[in-house]
Amino acid sequence: MAITDIQEYAHLTDSDIEELGREFDAIRREIEASRGQRDARYIRNTIRLQRGLEIGGRAVLFGSRKRPAWLLGSAMLGAAKIIENMELGHNVMHGQWDWMNDPEVHSTTWEWDNVGPSAHWKQTHNYIHHKYTNVLGMDDDVGYGLLRVTRDQRWSPFFIGNPVYNVILQMFFEYGVAIQHLELGKVAKGRVDKAEFAEKRNDVLRKIGKQVAKDYVVYPALTGPAWKSTMSANFTANVIRNVWTNMIIFCGHFPDGAEKFTKQDLENESQGQWYLRQMLGSANIDGGPVLDFMSGNLSYQIEHHLYPDLPSNRLAEIAVRVRAIAEKYDLPYTSGTLPVQYAQSWRTILKLAVPNKYLIANADDAPETASERKFGGNAVTTVDPATGRRLGLVTANAKGKRGPLALWREQRQRRRVEARVEPFVPRRHSDAADSARSA
Repeated sequence: MAITDIQEYAHLTDSDIEELGREFDAIRREIEASRGQRDARYIRNTIRLQRGLEIGGRAVLFGSRKRPAWLLGSAMLGAAKIIENMELGHNVMHGQWDWMNDPEVHSTTWEWDNVGPSAHWKQTHNYIHHKYTNVLGMDDDVGYGLLRVTRDQRWSPFFIGNPVYNVILQMFFEYGVAIQHLELGKVAKGRVDKAEFAEKRNDVLRKIGKQVAKDYVVYPALTGPAWKSTMSANFTANVIRNVWTNMIIFCGHFPDGAEKFTKQDLENESQGQWYLRQMLGSANIDGGPVLDFMSGNLSYQIEHHLYPDLPSNRLAEIAVRVRAIAEKYDLPYTSGTLPVQYAQSWRTILKLAVPNKYLIANADDAPETASERKFGGNAVTTVDPATGRRLGLVTANAKGKRGPLALWREQRQRRRVEARVEPFVPRRHSDAADSARSA
């Protein structure tokens, strides 16, 4: 199922990983040393743009009873909220601009336009998600406690609703982010201190109250007779922001090639191994400057996970060097267009709504789930004697690719073998047993 030995999976030796770590460390040092006025100018210009869009959008909504004004105001406000959450809030709270010592753009002072309290998000995202990226049982972003996105998650009838849950999560993503820190699953099992939970819950409720009052009471009231249309425009702007944010995050974490890991990978993990896990567990989105900016530069999700606290405007130049390192070690550099990455994420969500037995491909070699076991113990890097080129994970994956028809035939043959071995155990009974064990 998920990767249990990342070094073996990556076809790298101990010395390879040490050298990989040194090369990534060198990139960090160079970028840190070169931060300066152009970076400060970038973030301040971004703040001006975002505030201009928000003020302009809210001004246009005074005429929101007319359709063109409603559409323009909703679009401007939606864009302002996207920029505030993605390029500003997300990145400022990562500490990307703390080096400026400017309290306006410091991770300790920024409170974003979102129903989730900044302090909560920094704990679940900066510490847990970025430290334990895609580690099953550690990173709650793997499915957000709601979706089945890897075959390692035991199937239950609940997951039949995977597609519906994701549509709801998209539309109200900010609420999903706010609820995530409350760890309601642990609360239901009595594994969270009641006083601690009450404090967190009250923080969330207070923040929700402020956001609801701002978007659905105060600003609509200011537009007088247009209050109803202004309220609907504000709701639309929030949905625009939520859906876009969800799309970008899912494209960075759930398309084919964004690998999952086990807790076993964390044992005595070195800095080089951490870099390697971040690289293999993330995916980029191919696009232009507009997509980069509107995604908070999370179109460079690989680079962001390698260097979460380096300025987002520098990720494009970092990406050139990271891609070169990937080629040097014959490692995958997962990247694709927004439609492709998003379609792959949705395909995973749709097909994992059903039990594994109905799926094509081996659980160790599926598009959304892979492990070192698919190489059968033969995961050693070799060198092409003709070219001197390293032949590692990318080459091994290319050799092992099979078409859908071959995968279907393999699965059919496996089922026939299973039927001969256990002819008296009905598959329906087996499913019931699995459900009982899951319960």
